[in-house]
Amino acid sequence: MSHTVAFLGAGSMAEAMISGIVKSGTLEPSQVIVSNKTNHNRLQELKVKYGVRAINREALPYNEIDVFVLAMKPKDIDYVLDDLSSYLQPHHLLVSVLAGISTSYMEERLPQQQVIRVMPNTSSMIRESSTALSPGTFTTDTNLHFAEALMKGIGKTYVIEEAQMDVFTGMAGSGPAYIYNLMEHLEEVGVEGGLDREIARDIAAQTIMGAGKMMLLQDDTPTELRQKVTSPNGTTAAGLDALDEHGGGQAMAEAVKGAAKRSREMSRDLERPVVT
Repeated sequence: MSHTVAFLGAGSMAEAMISGIVKSGTLEPSQVIVSNKTNHNRLQELKVKYGVRAINREALPYNEIDVFVLAMKPKDIDYVLDDLSSYLQPHHLLVSVLAGISTSYMEERLPQQQVIRVMPNTSSMIRESSTALSPGTFTTDTNLHFAEALMKGIGKTYVIEEAQMDVFTGMAGSGPAYIYNLMEHLEEVGVEGGLDREIARDIAAQTIMGAGKMMLLQDDTPTELRQKVTSPNGTTAAGLDALDEHGGGQAMAEAVKGAAKRSREMSRDLERPVVT
């Protein structure tokens, strides 16, 4: 790929994506620029760690950049779009990883601009992200394919309708946190049962990873896989009964719904006119 990609924002998500893209060889470090508004120490940290170009926002070489990845805080979206409007050309592509920011919102402020809404997760760091892409009205197939190839450097990609992005955010964007929370509980129970904490943590992680691989590598549904390991009146059945009794499955469903709801709220709040 010959494109130069500039990350506007240098937080954890930007770092996870930069790490995956560079380590996978999708882009050379010299093709990646990272920039933010004020934290110059953070920029230098990423430069040393990944070999990318760290450039202050006011000194960005706009004539070199093909793709802008919007990875700052969502509250800064208007400031950044206004700032970019003076430099953008029709061929430029904006890739937004900001939860709740619709492609139509960006297109209203940057008419005719090519934009793609993207939702990765922090597993980008190890190239195991689940990443959704939703192209805007004016995005060419060529740029969509480029963005998809870029995101494949950090994991598995899914091109979905933008109306589905909120539930994807609830499932995959926020999903790793639910799994880490589950692992915290498994670890604590293991420690209470006498296991060393590091061993208990490793057991929890390996068990979850193994179950995930089973799901990905076989044609069985989750229900079929669950039934295969559940003997009548056995230990697994007892555990599942306790899970149902305490609302474990419902709690996970509500977590996804809660995150999706917040994503919709963020979008509505942003698009609501300000009363003065």
